[in-house]
Amino acid sequence: MLSESTGRSAAGIPWLIVDVVLLLGSIALYIVAAVYSNVLLLILAIVLTLVVLIISVSFYMIQPNQAAVLTMFGDYKGTDRTPGLRIANPLYANTKISLRVRNFTTQTSKVNDANGNPIEIAAVVVWRVTDTARAQFGVDDFTSYVHTQSESAVRQLARSYPYDSFDDTSVITLIGDTSEVNQNLLVELQERADAAGVEVLEARITDLAYAPEIAEAMLRRQQAAAIVAARAKIVEGAVLMVREAIEKLEEGTDRHDAIPLDNDRRATFAANLMTVIASDQPTNPVVNVGTLSR
Repeated sequence: MLSESTGRSAAGIPWLIVDVVLLLGSIALYIVAAVYSNVLLLILAIVLTLVVLIISVSFYMIQPNQAAVLTMFGDYKGTDRTPGLRIANPLYANTKISLRVRNFTTQTSKVNDANGNPIEIAAVVVWRVTDTARAQFGVDDFTSYVHTQSESAVRQLARSYPYDSFDDTSVITLIGDTSEVNQNLLVELQERADAAGVEVLEARITDLAYAPEIAEAMLRRQQAAAIVAARAKIVEGAVLMVREAIEKLEEGTDRHDAIPLDNDRRATFAANLMTVIASDQPTNPVVNVGTLSR
């Protein structure tokens, strides 16, 4: 595969000074040749004019973070990355390629995730050209190539992972493991972009949501899962609180105010306290004026 090499060129300012001097000299020769009707001076002036023109067409300008790909009759002759006024073989053709960092956001695409659920996904990609020879000759249009491959990589990524996992927390998901998913997207994009001499600096998912046709159903499922998880946590805490309360009652503070409970009273106390702690609604106290035992 063709790779970038350094092209033969030189600083343009010294040659610009020479070009100006030769131009002034040719003008002076034209004047002297006309005054004295000297054919030799006229020929010399014409030669100098041709030299001035050849030097003039050999100049080209390179901006910072820009490179010039040099070719001659279709043959790659190297790349010039030195900014400023440059000069090279007048037969060289130069094509400017920006080396600046670029970014774009992919179009929001509708695709099925690993579980078959339709989702909408988009990503932002930050990239730059690192190998100008591959960018110019490896693909037809490296900018369009990067955009197309990025769209394809984002769709492939969405098909590789589920949007969310409600039961198995060990599964990598698009919504839950963003750092790992973004890293995998970066690796996938870099493999595709190597052919165009492009380095992908960052790839990050920006838009991620269920498709409208299933968004409401999935939202209800997420809410139900959250409620179940919350209730389980409340019950777990309530059990610990009831157990500790019963132990404190039976132990007392100084062994003289202990309240011993039999199995029936423990069950009744635990049921009442669990109702108070785990209930979603405020509880109404009931005063028992009798006794728990018959």
